Amino acid sequence: MTVQQGHPIPDATLRTIREGKLVTVNTKELTASKTVVIFGVPGAFTPTCSEQHLPGFIRHADAIKAKGVSDIVCVSVNDPFVMDAWGRDVNAESILMMGDGNGEFTEAMGLWMDGSSFGLGKRSQRYAMIVKDSIVDRLEVEQPQEFKVSKAEYILQLL
Repeated sequence: MTVQQGHPIPDATLRTIREGKLVTVNTKELTASKTVVIFGVPGAFTPTCSEQHLPGFIRHADAIKAKGVSDIVCVSVNDPFVMDAWGRDVNAESILMMGDGNGEFTEAMGLWMDGSSFGLGKRSQRYAMIVKDSIVDRLEVEQPQEFKVSKAEYILQLL
């Protein structure tokens, strides 16, 4: 079952690379006492994710943060090393690139997608959410093959 607006964010582990070291991040701690935008993508270096989704959040990061958002987090069912390489490739310094390599967070959110027909296996659906003090304030999940409600521009309007 998909987590709903008004529900607490699932307690899960994400991983990232900071200063060349692997760092484990708890989702409850990441979102406690602040407003965070988290967006999920099916995969690092994939076409829509690399050409539109992540670049939109990079372009609008300052405007999003000006609305009181502490962190913008990109999550994918990739390992943290791939997420770090992807972030460096597109100059995503303003975005926290988090790997959900085991799909723990994605599964807890209820946002699995079967990407087997594309050779991707189980991945995350495309979504964006606003989390306030560890509570899901808004959750926008894309319909298959669409890219509308998880765009940075749309989330900026919701803030």
